[in-house]
Amino acid sequence: MVAAHKTTALPLTLAYAALIVYASLYPFSDWRDQGIAPWAYLTAPWPKYWTGFDLAINVMGYVPFGFLSALTVLRTRTGIGALGAVLRATLAGAAISFAMETLQSYLPVRVPSNVDLSLNSAGAFLGAVVAVGLERLGVIEYWHSARSKWFVEEPRGALVLLALWPIALLFPAAVTFGLGQVFERVEAGISELLMDTPFIDWMPVRQFELEPLVPGVELLCVMLGALVPCLLGLTVARSVPQRAFLLSMTLLAGIAASALSAALSYGPPHAWSWLSLPVQVGIAAAVVVGVPLLWAPRRLCGGLLILALVVHLSLLNQAPESAYFAQTLATWEQGRFIRFNGLAQWLGWLWPFATLGYVVQGLSRRGGQS
Repeated sequence: MVAAHKTTALPLTLAYAALIVYASLYPFSDWRDQGIAPWAYLTAPWPKYWTGFDLAINVMGYVPFGFLSALTVLRTRTGIGALGAVLRATLAGAAISFAMETLQSYLPVRVPSNVDLSLNSAGAFLGAVVAVGLERLGVIEYWHSARSKWFVEEPRGALVLLALWPIALLFPAAVTFGLGQVFERVEAGISELLMDTPFIDWMPVRQFELEPLVPGVELLCVMLGALVPCLLGLTVARSVPQRAFLLSMTLLAGIAASALSAALSYGPPHAWSWLSLPVQVGIAAAVVVGVPLLWAPRRLCGGLLILALVVHLSLLNQAPESAYFAQTLATWEQGRFIRFNGLAQWLGWLWPFATLGYVVQGLSRRGGQS
């Protein structure tokens, strides 16, 4: 039997499953028994009100899960075969969807639906078929071979983080590429949690009001925010040409994701409204700093990444969220955007800290081996 491969698809599958759970059960409040069987929706008639957007999003939301699940089976269970991979991926998607729809029976703000279950399962099946088709065409094997040539051993963590970075940028940020701005929310959350308890007196009193970033500091935050994923790519890419390609593709992905976020938030005519002069200079500065680092050792790139992240998070969390940003969040947290809220918001908060932990762990492991 052929040995199973280690694959980036497995952690991506688990991450996407977690995002499905969050998006399906958001806002996680007012749980109650509504006096009906949680599986009663299975025999419900076709819903009276529905839109093409709802149908499409229920299918497309599970396509990546089916695709990644089938890839995971193909790469880790080499004796299963194409049909087995499709079957397992479809059953996994149907099982998650069934669990989510059933749990939604206990959430008054969510409506379980047998139509959603069917469409989710169809999406998982479609994604699995696409994965098997690409495998048959040799695309997956080509990617595996190219990954071995392009990247160092065990690049999975970095590749997963790089794949998640554009998704994290879809949730609107107060500063372009400004992921990890959590200070105000954490402070408010802890205060609310400790309210009406003796421990509220233990909360440190902030001695200053958060001030908006001046253009120069905003420029620096944009530069560091763009440079961090580029440095992450440089820690795993092998040659200079490959590093140059990865740097350019990372920046282009970040710009495209920011434009898409603005289009979803403010409308397509405003897709490039975020591209102010400080942002343009910040992106250009990231290129100027990143190009000489194409020849830098990987450990140096890792060290600079940690430094850049610490400075970036420090500066970013000394600024408040703007009033326009709060209004944008209100738009995202209502209506159609509720399904995307959990998908991108938590990624935007946690991505820098997950990256920091990954790089610190990687440098420590390599240091212990040397």
